[in-house]
Amino acid sequence: MKKIIIALILGFSGILSAQNSVSGVITDNQNQPLPGVSVYAPEVHKGTTTDIDGKYVLNNLPNGSLRLAFSYVGYANQNTTIAKLTKENTLDITLLESILEMDEVVVSTPFNKLQSQNVMKIDHESIKTLQQKGTSTLIEGLATIPGVSQISTGTSIGKPVIRGLSGNRVLVYSQGVRIENQQFGDEHGLGLNDAGIESVEVIKGPASLLYGSDALGGVLYFNPEKFADAGTFKANFSQKYFTNTQGSNSSIGLKTSTDNWKFLARGSFNTHSDYKIANGDRVTNSRYNETDFKTGIGYSNSSFSSVLRYNYNKLDIGIPEEGIAEQSSSKDTQFPRQGIFNHLFSLNNVIFFENSKLDVDLGYISNDRSEFEDSNDAVLRMKLNTFNYNAKYHFPKFGKIETILGVQGMHQTNTNSGEEYLIPNATTNDFGVFGTANYEWNSSVLQVGLRFDNRNVTSETHGTEGEEGYFEALDKSFDSFNASLGYKTKIAEPFTLRLNVATGFRAPNLAELTSNGVHEGTNRYEIGNSNLKTEQNIQTDLNLEYKNSHFEFFVNGFYNHINNYIYTSPTGEVLDDNDVFAYVQDNAKLFGGEVGLHFHPHPLDWLHFETSFETVTGKKDNDDYLPLIPANNWNNTLRTEFSIKNWFKEGYASLNVSSTLDQNNVSGFETASKGYTLVNLGFGGTVKLGKTAFDVNLNGNNLFDKKYIAHLSRLKTDGIPNIGRNIVLGVNFNL
Repeated sequence: MKKIIIALILGFSGILSAQNSVSGVITDNQNQPLPGVSVYAPEVHKGTTTDIDGKYVLNNLPNGSLRLAFSYVGYANQNTTIAKLTKENTLDITLLESILEMDEVVVSTPFNKLQSQNVMKIDHESIKTLQQKGTSTLIEGLATIPGVSQISTGTSIGKPVIRGLSGNRVLVYSQGVRIENQQFGDEHGLGLNDAGIESVEVIKGPASLLYGSDALGGVLYFNPEKFADAGTFKANFSQKYFTNTQGSNSSIGLKTSTDNWKFLARGSFNTHSDYKIANGDRVTNSRYNETDFKTGIGYSNSSFSSVLRYNYNKLDIGIPEEGIAEQSSSKDTQFPRQGIFNHLFSLNNVIFFENSKLDVDLGYISNDRSEFEDSNDAVLRMKLNTFNYNAKYHFPKFGKIETILGVQGMHQTNTNSGEEYLIPNATTNDFGVFGTANYEWNSSVLQVGLRFDNRNVTSETHGTEGEEGYFEALDKSFDSFNASLGYKTKIAEPFTLRLNVATGFRAPNLAELTSNGVHEGTNRYEIGNSNLKTEQNIQTDLNLEYKNSHFEFFVNGFYNHINNYIYTSPTGEVLDDNDVFAYVQDNAKLFGGEVGLHFHPHPLDWLHFETSFETVTGKKDNDDYLPLIPANNWNNTLRTEFSIKNWFKEGYASLNVSSTLDQNNVSGFETASKGYTLVNLGFGGTVKLGKTAFDVNLNGNNLFDKKYIAHLSRLKTDGIPNIGRNIVLGVNFNL
């Protein structure tokens, strides 16, 4: 399959034909030209902005159909498709004012619609918006999205949780490639840095139809930074300082584009001392350092578009095992610590035919993870190499029906070279084929899909039978059929209804199948079960939205039933002074949802009030509660927007009050958690001094220095609180 795909790419990449162009004028509803409007063709990664007269032009465009996205602050986004390009095309656009959230183009779903046109409810957040909240890590920012939370180890390690499901049940995509980095471990973070990421899209619920095994609980889809507009060169530098950890985050990037070629590069460095809790004590060895580099090069013409990206990420993370011990503001990690090197290569190719296209994503990830106990000789070292491929053919549109047929696969090897083994040397192979169709009429959309997957896992024998660290040879194959059905319609002009029913599956991972030893991340002896079956679920989602020019309301409800849910259960035995836990299965159910509103009263155009509430309950068939279920949360934000003459533009000030409720619905080996309320302030905008302009933001998080312990904190069992007051100052210069 890999050879066939590569041959297709090389074969079609040499085809050249006449160049096409699109030009036009963008105006408001008063027929006044709008300068500075962003015009973007996502399939060819090409964009431009309108001039002072509202005019734009895009050259060297592909044959066939082309989708264009138009966006401008304070106006509703538009997503327009030109059915068939000719050599010269004219497209004039009128944008309408919109004070509320912009309607974004969704990339993570196969038909790339605007959210308002999409069958599935997808949460879309720009990284800039998340950064304005003053969070220190990418996952911490994601946890501010309703329905998303994190399992954290201090401030350095965060594992995403979507509606109560975490670990391998949540897939993460970056640069169009599935991230694989030993994410099964409790102390194994994602290894992603927010520098060089444009936005994130969150799919809540089974997405196995689109992404295959492990997308049982949902998907986080990170969109990379866009290239520069054609004919421009841009450079920027950003710097953030965090008072709590005396931390620093520096990033510098540059990018340039011609009509055909595109290039960008960005480097960043992140360093933090031990974090302080509310009484001023520091949590010993919670410090960490991160180096990140991203680059990309692209080429496009009328026949194809190709983009090659590379991401290098290096993490040096201290593991806080002693709690509140030696007090230091050093940023040099102590033992025990982790050292992680991650290389991600991605190649995205779109080949355009007259009325159809072929979209091919190839990815390679090399993840090298080491753990050091008391010296620089790694006691645990795992190398995970993963090759991914994903090919989708978009058939010519037949009336109002759009159809996609695709194949996906993965080849993965895990190799150990340390003294300790968490999992054996193993090889995993995935293959899947799927088809999906979208039928749109009037204000309604119907979307259906069907998929088949196979996963094969083989591992080697290691160790001495009957002793810790023994793994027997494994050769397992898992198959699954999955389907989805979605319907979206406008009940009335302001009301939108979405109803989705989908199945998903997850094959047991190597840790669940083979574990036989002490897992330091959980402080217990874990025993795997080679007879585990595939988890299979069916989830029903209901979304109702009301939106007018000054008021937006949504309510999401879900019910998720999972057969053969895998979890650890205490056996009552003790080995090596650790309680023994075995992997077992039971049917389970999760239910809950999110509700929220955004109010923008007229004529107070500068005032916004947003509130949301999220809840999830997880139970086994016997009505016992599932572990690691986040507490209910009520989040409120009051935000103002303003400008001061000509020197301070796009200013904002925000007050956020986040209340997390008591969590008493816990599993047998968990403890209940008390609720808490955090108050956060934010201020920022664009400062213009002559020809110099820069963005500034100032945040105060946990402003009243509240002492609290989050329910999903891994330091909770040791009674170690979360981070105290943290003042964050950030600046961003466009050079």
